[in-house]
Amino acid sequence: MQDRQSVDVQSFLNEHRFSGFQWMIFGLCFLIVLLDGFDTAAIGFIAPSLVKEWGVTRPALAPVLSAALFGLAFGALSSGPLADWLGRKMLLVASVLVFGIACMGSSFSQSLEQLTALRFLTGLGLGAAMPNAVTLMSEYCPDRLRATLTNAMFCGFPLGAAFGGFLAAWLIPQFGWRSVLALGGIAPLVLALAMLAMLPESVRFMVARARPVEKIRATLARVSASAASAPSFSLSESRPSSAGKAGIALVLSRQYLVGSVMLWLTYFMGLVIFYALINWMPILFKDAGVEPRSATLIAALFPLGGCGAVLFGWLMDRFNGNKIIALGYLVTAALIWLIGQAAGNVGSLVVVVFLGGAFMNTAQSSLPALAAAFYPTAGRATGVSWMLGFGRFGGIAGSFLVAELSRRQFTFTEIFTVVTVPGVIAALALVVKQWAHPEPAPGSVPRAEIAGH
Repeated sequence: MQDRQSVDVQSFLNEHRFSGFQWMIFGLCFLIVLLDGFDTAAIGFIAPSLVKEWGVTRPALAPVLSAALFGLAFGALSSGPLADWLGRKMLLVASVLVFGIACMGSSFSQSLEQLTALRFLTGLGLGAAMPNAVTLMSEYCPDRLRATLTNAMFCGFPLGAAFGGFLAAWLIPQFGWRSVLALGGIAPLVLALAMLAMLPESVRFMVARARPVEKIRATLARVSASAASAPSFSLSESRPSSAGKAGIALVLSRQYLVGSVMLWLTYFMGLVIFYALINWMPILFKDAGVEPRSATLIAALFPLGGCGAVLFGWLMDRFNGNKIIALGYLVTAALIWLIGQAAGNVGSLVVVVFLGGAFMNTAQSSLPALAAAFYPTAGRATGVSWMLGFGRFGGIAGSFLVAELSRRQFTFTEIFTVVTVPGVIAALALVVKQWAHPEPAPGSVPRAEIAGH
């Protein structure tokens, strides 16, 4: 603390039980990520209907399928600096409105060109929403629960994607493919209104930006009434700020640059694996002699294990997060290699695909919490969003990787051996991050730096 009377915000959150107010923030952020997963996956669910209704070839769908990925990347890269300047709440509400309106507009598309443009705009909103939801949630968490709750919130993404698949299977035969996009637009618009009324600004951001003490006091009083008597507030950081820098300047400062680049590299490599396998496994399995329906069902097991991130979050709150996630990527690499050895045995294929997906998605879903803990408040939104933004290009690279390996006539086993390499690189990147920026021991006392007024 800066003085005896000043209340340190993080110490206050650590000392009080996790309140209903904080659970409400968790619920709203979870819904944001859930709808993010639904809207990101929506285009895949309606693609067969587009081919049938518009009479287009499958290759012609490539721009539509990839437009949102580019939007996701640019949305994430641009939103973080804005959130560190304008605040988390404003960017979150704006991003949910953007992807809601764009997705709703997509339901009225009359051509592939229109749909491609609107999917890019949808991606911009989606890309901005995810990192700012992670940032806001992490800034209302006590230290002992930060990774657990942030990872639990991130589980909304695979759940939203899976839920979208079930809904699309029911909606499309009844109401057509446009109904999926309409629902993906209406739900975010309703959520944005709820967020406007109920979601608070980050209390850490308010202290860092010297917002009126009355506003900070009123917000913290919703966690515990004891905050109502605090005369002033201060802000502690587990990581020091870099000579008063904020946003991009902090993330790229000498003090944080190595860790930033390693986080980008790790997330990039994780998405190379995810998109290489999720897009190509059904085809590769069929080519290896697996019956087509079984190939599709086995491949569908890969994204199901992401909710294991809650376990990794629990471990990260108690042990070294860099080492835990690095181990996750190494296990992922080993399991992907085993997929390449199991083509002739469907039973083994089921087991290793599910386990590989569980470890891969768990490690990947844990990275936003790791990034949120790495940066101080002044650069947290930028740090998380730039990691997610640069990582999206890994998804684009992964989509092309297997196509190129197939063109070069790599065998089934050789393709999966190559796809293990990004997992090893991701693990090594986290080892370098730990070497350059040793992670503080869980439970260590952070250093107070910024005073409120």
